[in-house]
Amino acid sequence: MNHNEEVPDFLGGRGDMLPADVLKVLNELLEQLHRKDKKHQGSPVFIYAPGSQYVDTQINIGKVQPDSPKGTEKGTSNLPEVLATDGAMALWRKAQQAGYVDEHYQPLLSRTQAALLAHYMAKKLEIKDKWKTFEVLWDRRNMYRDYYDAMNQDQTYLFLDKLKELFE
Repeated sequence: MNHNEEVPDFLGGRGDMLPADVLKVLNELLEQLHRKDKKHQGSPVFIYAPGSQYVDTQINIGKVQPDSPKGTEKGTSNLPEVLATDGAMALWRKAQQAGYVDEHYQPLLSRTQAALLAHYMAKKLEIKDKWKTFEVLWDRRNMYRDYYDAMNQDQTYLFLDKLKELFE
């Protein structure tokens, strides 16, 4: 790719971006691609620029917006209030350190293990509507089924022991 500094619109109106801003936009794009891949389980993701004619799944590349300070560590994630309390944030940190969730509180586990994690966190935080809370956060459906499937697997009890040790 050739860079032409004389044409200010060379980067689609983003020619004035500093390298750090470019990296932020690229990081946001990669994060969106990663999330889209999880949602569509391998279906193609099409990236478009303004003026594109046909797009199946759109990922908008826009100017970097500063994170809105909310007084929690959630950054750009949309944690529900019940999962953004001080007690919940302590659990999230432990889950992140154990490699169970990423920096955006998305599970890095199988569906059944994620359901076990959600159940355990909801129990510790006394969340009444646990499945709906975590289904919205993780963009999943029927987590109660994943939980009951997990309860019929031998390795479940080993994972439950790990969760108990982690969160106690």
